[in-house]
Amino acid sequence: MEPPKRRRSNTRARLLEGALDVFAERGFHGASVEDICDRAGFTRGAFYSNFASKDELVIALFQATTDRLIEQISELLPELADQPVTLLDAVLGLLDEAAPDQRRWHLVSTEFTLHALRNPEAARALNEQRALFRARLTQLVEEIGQTGGLTFSVPPEQFVRVVIALHEGARSQSLLEPRKVPAGSLEHTFLPMVLSAVTS
Repeated sequence: MEPPKRRRSNTRARLLEGALDVFAERGFHGASVEDICDRAGFTRGAFYSNFASKDELVIALFQATTDRLIEQISELLPELADQPVTLLDAVLGLLDEAAPDQRRWHLVSTEFTLHALRNPEAARALNEQRALFRARLTQLVEEIGQTGGLTFSVPPEQFVRVVIALHEGARSQSLLEPRKVPAGSLEHTFLPMVLSAVTS
């Protein structure tokens, strides 16, 4: 039999994947717990044994997505930490690989952000998760700066915020106007300029 810990982990993963599909199709408020359970193949009991609410589930989606990105970037560091521009291009490549799934994720993340703007409790949870993500990214940026001999003229966290802002804004434009703004094109063009402008 499957160990309980692994079984619980697999259940959470299937619920998260099912929820991502349902939220993208029906919207955060339009999707019910039953819809998510039906898509994942579980009961309401399985849902509530893993998540207290849809809000908590979405925060877990954010966490899983950012954990995966941090892990992928960390795997690039041993080889590219002393080549910041090449590393940045490789990181953008990771985002490019995820481009086919960007629409689904963008719908969910944008709608939940709007929900958080209207709901203080959701805002606190989302801000905590995003702060953790920025802190981990900032730590990586500082490590890259030390290894590559770069000096930042702005706090590294501010650089991270600009990178996130550019990527999220560019993703929105690319999804709306894919022919005029191919996925990743703005990031590949302007983020190296930003890095050059804030480092010496």
